[in-house]
Order: sequence, then C-alpha cells, then structure tokens
Amino acid sequence: MSKQAFGRADYFSGGRLNGEEGVVIRDWGGRYPFALVYPNSYFVGMSNLGLQSIYNLLSTHPETLGERVFWEGGARPFLSLESSRPLMDYACLAFSFSYELDYLNLSHILRAASLPLFADQRDENHPLLIAGGPCITANPMPVAPFFDALCIGEGEVILPAIIECLTGGFSRAETLQRLAGVPGVYVPQLASERVIQRRWLASLDDFPTHSCVLTHETELGELYLIEVERGCSASCSFCLVSRAFCPLRFHSMDSLLQQAREGLKYRRRIGLVGPAVTDHPQIEELMHGLLHMGAGFSVSSIRLKNLRMCLLELMLQGGVQTLALAPEAGSDRLRRAIRKEFDECDVLAAVSLVSRLPFKQLKLYFMIGLPSETDEDVGAIIDLVLKCLRLLNNSHQGCRLSINVAPFVPKAGTPFQWLGMAKEPILEKRIARLRNALGAFGIEVKAESPQWSHVQAALSRGDSSLAGVLANIDKVSLAGWGRAVKKAHVSLEHFTQENWSRKDALPWDAIKL
Repeated sequence: MSKQAFGRADYFSGGRLNGEEGVVIRDWGGRYPFALVYPNSYFVGMSNLGLQSIYNLLSTHPETLGERVFWEGGARPFLSLESSRPLMDYACLAFSFSYELDYLNLSHILRAASLPLFADQRDENHPLLIAGGPCITANPMPVAPFFDALCIGEGEVILPAIIECLTGGFSRAETLQRLAGVPGVYVPQLASERVIQRRWLASLDDFPTHSCVLTHETELGELYLIEVERGCSASCSFCLVSRAFCPLRFHSMDSLLQQAREGLKYRRRIGLVGPAVTDHPQIEELMHGLLHMGAGFSVSSIRLKNLRMCLLELMLQGGVQTLALAPEAGSDRLRRAIRKEFDECDVLAAVSLVSRLPFKQLKLYFMIGLPSETDEDVGAIIDLVLKCLRLLNNSHQGCRLSINVAPFVPKAGTPFQWLGMAKEPILEKRIARLRNALGAFGIEVKAESPQWSHVQAALSRGDSSLAGVLANIDKVSLAGWGRAVKKAHVSLEHFTQENWSRKDALPWDAIKL
C-alpha cells in the first residue's frame, strides 16, 4: 500500500496528498475515469469505510481509475484530489451518501461543477451520475431526478456490472438501457413497474474492507479501520441497519488478523467497525490475537445484553477508554414496543460490570419521540441514568457518565416507516427536561437538533417532489431549507408528522429490501 509518486503541482500537492498513505495515482490513458464524490468534507469522508472500499475497487480495476472529490462548502477549489481536475473531465461521477442530510449539498456540488441539475437536462457532453449508500438503498426517490442510475444494495457486488456497462463504448441512451438491466440498479428515467431487489455480498471475505488511504486529517485518523461484520442480529423497529444490510455476515478471524497485520505498518491502533462488533462469534479470540501482535484497538459498538467481563478486560488492555451502550428508551414498556430484547436489569448489569474497571467515560444513547412515548417514559430515562450514575460513583473508579439523545426519525424500509415524528416543540421540551434534571448531577446531555431531525425525516420518507426543494437550497441552514420548501410549494408535514395507512402506496415501493 505504498504511496505512489505525484508530480503535478496543484492546490493539494503540498497538503492533503502529501499527508496521505496509500493514495493511487493512475494513468488516464485507456482507462474509464470515475470521480468518487463524497458530498461532505474530507475530514468526515475519509473515515468512511464505504468510500474507502469503492475507491479501492475503482483504483485496482484494470479498466478504470477512481479519484476523490469532497465538498468543503466552496472554501477550496472544487477539484479532484489525485489530479486536480474539474468534474466535467470525468466520464462518471459516483456519489456516496451515508446520511440524508448530505443531500442538501447536492445542488451546490452540481452547480460548482457547471452541470445541469437534473438528469433529463444532461446529454452526451456531460458525465453520467450514479449514487449509492444506505439512504439511497432505502429510498432513493428524493434525489432520483438528479441521477442517471442509483445502486440499491452493496457496491462491491453491483459495481463490476456497472463498470462493464460504462466501458462498452455505448451511447448515453444505450448505456442507460443496459444499466436498467443490471440487478440492483434503478434508472429513474426508465422507471417501470419492475421492482428493484437489493443486492448484497454473500461472502465478506471476498472483499476485505479496511482503510486503503490513511491520513491524520480525519475524525478517526489515528486508527487503521477494519470492518468486522455487516448487518445486525437484532430487529429493532426503528433501525435501518438490519434491513438494508441483512443478512448478518462476519469477516473470518483469519482475514481480520491478516488485515490487522497490514494495518500495523501504518497505525498502532486498529479500529474494529460494525453495528455490533461484539456479536462476532470469535470476538475474544480476535481481541487476543490483536493484543498478541502488539496492537491497540477500539471498538465502534458493543452489544449491551449479556456483556461479559472478559470482553471489557480485553478492551481495556487494547486501550479502550470510552464505552458506549444504547438502552434507547427509559422504560421496559417502551423498549418492548421498539423490539429491544433487554430490560432495565440487563442495562444495570452491564453498567455494573463497566463500573468495576477503570474506564474513563461511559456514554448512554437514548431516543426520544419514539412511537407511544409518554412523559413517564422520559422520566424513566432520568431514573435509569441516575441509577447508572450511582453504580459508577459507588465503584470509585472515576468513570464519567454522559448521555446522547436523538429524536426518533422514521426510516423507509423499517417497521416504523408508516409512522410520523413527534412535533418539534414536544421534542424540545423533552430534551430540556433531560438537560435540567441530569445537568444538576453533572451529567452532560448531548442532543441532536429536533429541527434538523425533521429535515432528515422529510428526506427519509420523501418522494421525488423533494428534489424541487433540494434544487432550490441557497444555503445549507434551517433558514435556507425553509426558503427552499416555500419556493417548491411542498407540504413537509405529510412526510414528517403524518401516520400513513399500511394500505397506502409508499414512495419507495419500487425498492425491495
């Protein structure tokens, strides 16, 4: 994974590229050029394993090259990192969306690239635009009018067939026809009654997923990231992961240890990534193996129920200082309603184990505004957090407790997709109650914005009418969003707050997860 020579003097040559390891610079001669566009900052995007995986695939395929483009809000020249080229130089722009709120940057990116916003306005003189990612897989409709093709499922299994279509020398119209025939690809301009079935990778070991380009100028820059699993064994009613990434699959321990050995050439710590890393059937052996080779490690997520002391001790030896657990709701009644398979006793048992070891911080994650939530359920969050605080204080280990609160946002493809959100004043009132009650005990409460959560809900449950809103955003702010909504004459309450009948047609009915 050596850094290749880069001879062209450009804006980035003295900065980002020189600070990277593993960047691939390929000769443009005879290769189909992709611009891999991440619609957020370099700092955010370079910790995204999905982006890294697609970059690796495009940069190693014999017929293609892949170069990265990030959106810095217009603060820097809008050019590729690898060759400082404008987007019009590329044959295909491949967007990777991990979060619905990144849609808000889309029209700014296209204007900065001097591209017509909508797919039906572009011709043979323009690059093709494709997109993928979790939110695209669940419901591509809000951004469908902007794109020529959208990937429903996992890129590793879809992209090879897309490359075959794009490199065949066909006209734009014929290329779209061929893309429409690729399983897992949705072509909005040729939409028919055909249902698009999500594609997924049968064996994760066929595509080891890890950091390919390393930089310290990113959120997780001190880690060499390795994907441990994909999917989730739980079936929480609000969560997209178990639907968009099912079935649950694991990378083999041999593959993970081999990737870690490679990673230790570049970083001292390994970041183990997955929805619930401790679900891996050989997680203890994996941690022992990492420690044996002298690696420190971090764990992106752990399963609360049946948490074992041996796992916590191994994590402590690996250098983990902060743990995160997700009770999600305060009361057992509400946890049952959202299909969480544990109760308050399980939460307290897990915190009790944590309290016996010298971790520096414990974060608890909760949701508010869940369907059927009452004021009593919010009070139950306070009671549960204070019980956890007493356990930590009684141990005298000095572990600091904080909580993160996120409003419930209905996601397409989940059992709660028909349900609307709580109104903003209700969410704000409940967040304020948590902050007032827990702040008195020195507990920090971080909460996501109810206003932005409503924007996210509109984009999650929206249809193609939301493209008109996205096209009119003059500034990525709540005020800018409000002006765009007004200009597009779209009623957001239908997407954000209304409960829908199960008999109603859904915007994403053409997608089968």
